[in-house]
Amino acid sequence: MTSPRFGSPSRTEPGRRVRMRRKPTTPASSQGPLFESKSLDEVRRLAAECRACDLWERATQTVFGEGRKRAPMMLVGEQPGNDEDLAGRPFVGPAGKLLARALADAGIERAAAYVTNVVKHFSWEPRGTWRIHKKPNGREIAACRPWLDREIALVRPRILVCLGATAAQALLGAQFRVTRDRGRFVPSPLAPHVLATVHPSAILRAADEAERHAAFEQLVGDLRTAAGALADAGPSASPHAR
Repeated sequence: MTSPRFGSPSRTEPGRRVRMRRKPTTPASSQGPLFESKSLDEVRRLAAECRACDLWERATQTVFGEGRKRAPMMLVGEQPGNDEDLAGRPFVGPAGKLLARALADAGIERAAAYVTNVVKHFSWEPRGTWRIHKKPNGREIAACRPWLDREIALVRPRILVCLGATAAQALLGAQFRVTRDRGRFVPSPLAPHVLATVHPSAILRAADEAERHAAFEQLVGDLRTAAGALADAGPSASPHAR
């Protein structure tokens, strides 16, 4: 029976028929303007024309990060999915809705967190009339890394949460294992507090209701650990909902 809380698990994220738009042939932005940029809006404008890898050719648009400047918490996922690719915003599909629920259960106001992805274009492969999520490769992740580095430098989060193995290994090293190291802080120059947890899409793919519920509660627990690290930082730094 389909769970009323989690909905039907989807392996196509979310597997929708689309009609692709033609893309301009503007070359990739140079690194000079990127690292001289002083605002997220400026970096977002540059990222919209990124051609550093081939993913832009089949994506609808660049999906840049979203959230307030100087957000105390940054959440980093793998890449935009089909819904995000069409909307141009991160975490608006099924996985994003599940993340919003987990943040609320952890007492965190989503508006206080900056959300983004390691890769800014939707990586997919065709299956009939559907676009199916395809894990980005190392070259694509490396090509997108300057955008993420600039986001981190400008937001300067006190706590950074890696959602899933792709984000964790991109930021914390290939040896990092979410199954082994999730939910605990690891030393990193990226932020004062850094930890990793599962990506919400992994929960949607769980085999049954009991497994989904257990995985969801673990995600909420990891997010509570993350939020707890800011408890002594004062009201201005707290991501907790009021």
